[in-house]
Order: sequence, then structure tokens, then C-alpha cells
Amino acid sequence: MSGRRSNGPAWLPALCAAAIVTATGAACSPGAATFDRTRATAAVSSVLDQLHHNASVADEEAYFTLFAPEAIFLGTDATERWTVQEFRAYAHPYFAAGRGWTYVVRSGTRHCEFDPTGRVAWFDEILDNAHYGETRGTGVLRLIDGDWKIAQYHLTIPVPNALADSVVRMIQGMEGRPGS
Repeated sequence: MSGRRSNGPAWLPALCAAAIVTATGAACSPGAATFDRTRATAAVSSVLDQLHHNASVADEEAYFTLFAPEAIFLGTDATERWTVQEFRAYAHPYFAAGRGWTYVVRSGTRHCEFDPTGRVAWFDEILDNAHYGETRGTGVLRLIDGDWKIAQYHLTIPVPNALADSVVRMIQGMEGRPGS
């Protein structure tokens, strides 16, 4: 220390730090001795559930607060790579008209993993949509100021292997596509 005299036991700062982490309900914290994977998984799942709910009820503000400032959204078409600002501009007319989109996660299909620091999570989930049927969402979340934020979301339409060759030929046959 810088020559200042301590006014308490040496263990007091560590106890205070532990109390703050516990009181704020942080599932993980840089330098924390333990990482509560179950709690962190529940927190990430809650963000994803909120994302799907907010889209379904066309709540634009609540939907976009779940994204990190640098977020990227990848849609089902290869041309759909949007910053969060670009994606918001695309989605705004739908939300403004009260039309969102509904994707429902299939029970037991969401998987979540974490980096060793417990500050980055990645996930995959199978979703059902009335128009597209089975879809898959994958992505990355970052812990920012104690809140999980979506840094990347990627929506795909899984193609069964038995159909892959014919789907690839159809895509290649489209004017202006690679391989056509």
C-alpha cells in the first residue's frame, strides 16, 4: 500500500468485496473464486426468452435493449448481416405496425457454454416459427456492467442432409449467386 495505515483487519476488503458481489446478485465476476454456471445459464436463457417474447409482442424498445452496442444480427439470407442500428432500421416498420415475429424455443434444445472468465456465453437453440417451421438460433452474449447482452445472433433454417444437394443447386441456379 502507499504508506497509509489500515483501519481494520487485512481480510476486511476481501469480505466487503464478497458481500458486494453477493448483494448485486452477480452470477460471475472477474477474479471471482467460483462461477455459478447454473445461475449464469438461467440469466442467459432469460435474455433469450425476453428477446423472443419482445419480438412476438412487437416491443421494439425492449427488444433492442437486449443487444450490445456492437451487436451483429445475421438473418437467414446470406445478405442479411446487420449492425444493431441497421437491424433496428430494418425491423422498425414491422414493430411500428404492431407486427413482430414469433419464434418459440423447443423445450430442452437450448444449449449454453461459457468462456473461462464467465463473461462470454455462446448458445444454440432450436426454434419453431409458424411460417418457416424449424429454425435454429445461435449466438454470443457478453456480460456488460452485470447484464448479459447479445453481441451476435444468427437465425438459420437447418437443411436436412438428404435435401442439401437439391437446395444447393436451387441456390446456385439463382441469378447472381455464386456457382450459377
